Amino acid sequence: MSKKKTVAQPPEKFTGIQLTKVPASAAGIKAIRSTFKHIKEEVGIVKGIGLLSKINQKDGFDCPGCAWPDPDAKRAFLAEYCENGAKAIAEEATKNRVSPLFFASHSVAELAKLSDYEIGKKGRITHPVLLKPGSSHYEKISWQDAFDLIGRELNALSSPNEAIFYTSGRTSNEAAFLYQLFVRQFGTNNLPDCSNMCHESSGAALSETLGIGKGSVTLDDFNHADLVIVMGQNPGTNHPRMLSALADTKKNGGKIITVNPLPEVGLLEFRNPQKPLKWFSGEQLTDIFLQVKINEDVSLLKAILLLLIAKEEANPGSIFDHDFITQKTQGLDQFLADLKRYDLDELIENTGLDKSAVIEAANLIATSKKIIICWAMGLTQHKNAVDNIREIVNLLLLKGSIGKKGAGTCPVRGHSNVQGDRTMGIWEKPKDSFLDALEKEFKFNAPRDHGYDVVDAIEAMHSKKAKVFIAMGGNFISATPDTEVTAEALQNCELTVHISTKLNRSHVIHGRQALILPCLGRSEKDAQESGEQFVSVENSMGVVHQSTGHLAPLSEELLSEPAIVAGIAEATLQNSKVVWSRLVSNYDFIRDKIEATIPGFDNYNERVRKKGGFYLPNNSRKGDFAPTYTGKANFTINAISDVKLEKNQFIMMTIRTHDQYNTTIYGLNDRYRGVLNERRIVFMNAQDMTEQGLQKLDTVDLISHFNETQRVAKKFLVVPYSIPRQCTATYFPEANVLVPLKSVAHTSNTPASKTVVISIEKSK
Repeated sequence: MSKKKTVAQPPEKFTGIQLTKVPASAAGIKAIRSTFKHIKEEVGIVKGIGLLSKINQKDGFDCPGCAWPDPDAKRAFLAEYCENGAKAIAEEATKNRVSPLFFASHSVAELAKLSDYEIGKKGRITHPVLLKPGSSHYEKISWQDAFDLIGRELNALSSPNEAIFYTSGRTSNEAAFLYQLFVRQFGTNNLPDCSNMCHESSGAALSETLGIGKGSVTLDDFNHADLVIVMGQNPGTNHPRMLSALADTKKNGGKIITVNPLPEVGLLEFRNPQKPLKWFSGEQLTDIFLQVKINEDVSLLKAILLLLIAKEEANPGSIFDHDFITQKTQGLDQFLADLKRYDLDELIENTGLDKSAVIEAANLIATSKKIIICWAMGLTQHKNAVDNIREIVNLLLLKGSIGKKGAGTCPVRGHSNVQGDRTMGIWEKPKDSFLDALEKEFKFNAPRDHGYDVVDAIEAMHSKKAKVFIAMGGNFISATPDTEVTAEALQNCELTVHISTKLNRSHVIHGRQALILPCLGRSEKDAQESGEQFVSVENSMGVVHQSTGHLAPLSEELLSEPAIVAGIAEATLQNSKVVWSRLVSNYDFIRDKIEATIPGFDNYNERVRKKGGFYLPNNSRKGDFAPTYTGKANFTINAISDVKLEKNQFIMMTIRTHDQYNTTIYGLNDRYRGVLNERRIVFMNAQDMTEQGLQKLDTVDLISHFNETQRVAKKFLVVPYSIPRQCTATYFPEANVLVPLKSVAHTSNTPASKTVVISIEKSK
């Protein structure tokens, strides 16, 4: 095996799988035990409890995990977080250190042989380090020398477009705003971010249909909904606090429909850890579970829509909100004409569901006035992902379920400030109005050509059109598709720079030179010239609020992300009129500039200091769709999946384990699916296994098929599971190598990580 393959992919080794019974409920006492186990191992119980008491509190720090919103009013004293949020904080405050001595003792080649879990557990990085050309070890470098090196490499480029500036969703509003300002003053819009790989499809679909790329609901809307439909999402692992909101829906008389290829425990029965009386007896959440085949969501929605139309035609005015449709929407006739081309029975056959289950769901939707539809990456990472979201909007528009309390769209975002990053201008396709505002405030000519998104950036580095890669957070190699191609792309760069808190696999996939610049974590105090600072973030429902660290920094050598951006900018930009050091001396100055350039941030410094923060403007929440190209909410015509499987082929989707958040792996267990101490597995339907001559825990190789090319991931264990025929599921990043770079969603260009055509062979 070549060196690149060894470095790029997680090692092909097993860790000792144990299969257990899939639990009947999520959270409860087991989640509490797991939380304190991680806290004890990483930081100790006393320090850990102090940390937990500050997570997501109005005077505390925002959890660096998911973007699920906090209650506007009263918050739980010691449990306004979830199990995985506690794991994230434990790893951020860990006792383990990655010091210059560590790097002197461990070569890059040695670190590359470790799994992502093993790399992450090494701990927090304490000093900036440099990997020189041809060197085998990172070594300590001063901050100024690091900044100067970056400045020299950037200024040596033939064009600013030869540099790529990636952003992870954990970056604060203040850091993100400074970062995009520096990048645009440097002269490029090459600002790809993690949204490109997750909810870009949501933003594209919602902007076209409703005039804003964000959801329309607030947390309180869950208290007033008649029906919540959860599609392509696993809240029990990825957004556990959402289960409390769903429980509130049920408590107030609402119903829940779940649509997903896998039965996720958290959506079936929930034991609320904030309520001790619920620790041992759960509450059922899902009323109807539709176990749809992978990427047949549009077929399901069209089938439901046909059933609703039949009811409406039989009793006009009983199902649809005609006043809303007439006053607020455009394109109904074309939408209905296209929909009626489809055959109901064929659509239901596509889904793999019983007709009776689809009819039951349609009946519940028909009698519901206020409907919320939630979704995550199970809908956004397909070739027709934008169609998935637009068809959701079609359903809500027919019911008049947008722009009123208890109803609307709810894309459930990932990282805690991924939505805020986009609001701050982290986007490769900025609007002219935003660039105009930057030019007016900062007196420079902003670049107008669109930049690279993630897929474009990988292709540019791979073809050597881009030569410098800088990442503000994240783990690029483990988050992106087509692992080998992405690795070659990064290794083609003259310089790769990672602004990070912890060691990750991206640090061993490097350019000719490589820098790791360690930054403060969310939980740590941020002292600048004017004193201790706070930062601000935007949650999944558009609330901007402050986050204040409470721990002493683990190393005196750490800088904040805004300070790192300012240092790079001062070393790179010779003629900038921005006094970067002044902006960083007091983050109020940064927020003043945000207020001056971004709508919705009036009196920013005053409003963000109010406990709980403030809501940003949201036109669709108010039922105002003027920003669309028609001035109204738009019905759209959408296509069902065109994937055709040959004999012995399957659709594979990549998923997370319960001990994982995005690319961060906290442990080796997937407790809610009954898999312990192993990640290299493939979930299969038992009948498919029989037809393939496979038995439980057979070792297999997975081969993906795309445009007559094949990609191979070796050594996976077969686990029988409740999943539709011809559907499989594997964990990422282990299976990312199978995701073709050019297999993307139309319009959004998001990698189709949930629609990978594979075949399965026994390992030799």
